[in-house]
Amino acid sequence: MDSRRAEAFSDGVFAVAITVLIFDLLSIGTHRLTAAVLLHAWPAYFAYVVSFITIGIMWMNHRTILAHVKRVDRPLLVLNLLLLMGIVAIPFPTALVSEHLRDEGGTVATVTYGVVMIVISAGFASVWIYVVTHGPSLGAAVPQGALRQSIPGFTLGGAGYAAGTLIAALWSPVAGLIIFGLLGVYYLFEHLPSPAEEPAVGRREGGQA
Repeated sequence: MDSRRAEAFSDGVFAVAITVLIFDLLSIGTHRLTAAVLLHAWPAYFAYVVSFITIGIMWMNHRTILAHVKRVDRPLLVLNLLLLMGIVAIPFPTALVSEHLRDEGGTVATVTYGVVMIVISAGFASVWIYVVTHGPSLGAAVPQGALRQSIPGFTLGGAGYAAGTLIAALWSPVAGLIIFGLLGVYYLFEHLPSPAEEPAVGRREGGQA
């Protein structure tokens, strides 16, 4: 299958997940609107910003991954589908955090958020490792050495999300959520070989052949 079909489907899932996030904010101020009411809802804003940035950056990295390949096989489609199952679930822990961050349920809510992030991180790692190890059959043009060197930096987030989850469970839910947001910033920077290099690499390899 052409990778563009998988990318188009995935883009739709990302779009739905990031749009649903706003639904949790729509009820704020509907019964009584004052400045105090708006300020009191700060956990909802906090959770929304962290999740919106996280999903947005995940979408950017997902597009970069698929831009490296010309086609996808069935195992990659399955791995991608499992990854998307985690992505589309992000609004659920986001709603839990926005509702319970300040009460006794804050720890459970933030830990749930962290567990979802760990699962998604594992999904991203699985997709990227599969692309790296099956690059030639998927039509990846970037040299295998460059692809393999990117694995540690790109998969490091799993450990970060695990650390944030432990901090949320043992110390502070707010601190855990801050760490999740910072991990989004970490992935904002490029940790993958640029697909823009592929045509040049392909021409060089073709010339050498």
